[in-house]
Amino acid sequence: MATAGFKDYYAILGVNKSASADDIKRAFRQLARKYHPDVNPGNQEAESKFKELNEAYEVLSDPDKRQKYDRFGQQWKRSGQTWPSSGGWNTSDFEDFEFGRFNTFDEFINDLLGRFATGSPGASGANNRSGGNRGYDYRGSSGAGVGSGDFDFSERSNHATAGIDRQANISLTMAEAYHGVQKKRLTVANEVIDVRIQPGAKPGTKLRIRGKGQLSPYGQQRGDLFLLVQIEAHPFFQFDGDNLICEVPISPDESVLGAQIDIPTPDGTVSLNVPPGIRSGQILRLRGKGWPSPSGNRGDQLVQVVIVAPKNLTQIERESYEKIRIHRSYNPRETLAQVKL
Repeated sequence: MATAGFKDYYAILGVNKSASADDIKRAFRQLARKYHPDVNPGNQEAESKFKELNEAYEVLSDPDKRQKYDRFGQQWKRSGQTWPSSGGWNTSDFEDFEFGRFNTFDEFINDLLGRFATGSPGASGANNRSGGNRGYDYRGSSGAGVGSGDFDFSERSNHATAGIDRQANISLTMAEAYHGVQKKRLTVANEVIDVRIQPGAKPGTKLRIRGKGQLSPYGQQRGDLFLLVQIEAHPFFQFDGDNLICEVPISPDESVLGAQIDIPTPDGTVSLNVPPGIRSGQILRLRGKGWPSPSGNRGDQLVQVVIVAPKNLTQIERESYEKIRIHRSYNPRETLAQVKL
């Protein structure tokens, strides 16, 4: 028969003595949601049950304390007379909870489970969240209310006081990326910031904004914000690494005779010599007219020519093409005669 006043922590959590650490964690997680005072406002019975759950989990989640509890029962705290003197918990440790002083469930649960990490009530308060060598987080789902989050009882190191980095996308036109731009009053995660983007940003570029990340739940430091650059499609220019590539149509006579044509570049129009006999799909290079790099160098602009036949011919044009066909001296399909399977 159990001794009066003895608390069966296994029964409180609804698990048997052979339960694994994961079983104990899972049971506590489910019951903590059910009996949390925020979910049961004014319910003294639920509050008392919640305190028992925390007391039971604090013991059974610690392998050393669980071993002593299993071996010595209600006298487990006195075994060796070592644990209480090192700042261990007792049932009175749960009597000083002031649920009303926490603004959110996250604040409460981090403070509560932080006590488990330090081994001393109050040691994990707002001014000393990194004092222990273990800690636990409560992570709620986005926009969810109390009870819809999840506990993560993974061990964390003392650097948890550092802020949390976050990432967001920023969309630029190709002109903004090429010339650089000042984005004023940019809203990221409900915070308005100003961002200066230097010339030469490319798709996938990450811009680091220091001190604009999330605040650490264990300290007052903020992480950094990383803006991932996305560039809107342009009707003429496309990226090819550090180069720009574009497609330029030429007429059949220009491909045969050669020509000098005007080509748009990021800096304005330039002249390009098309050599006689160029083929459709061939690429010509404009050196130093591509995308700028942070070091100040520039890639090239690659011009892919496409021979475009006219659809609506004048009488003179038709007669001219007919004469060319009659007097043409070469057969472009001559080599096809040797093609076999």
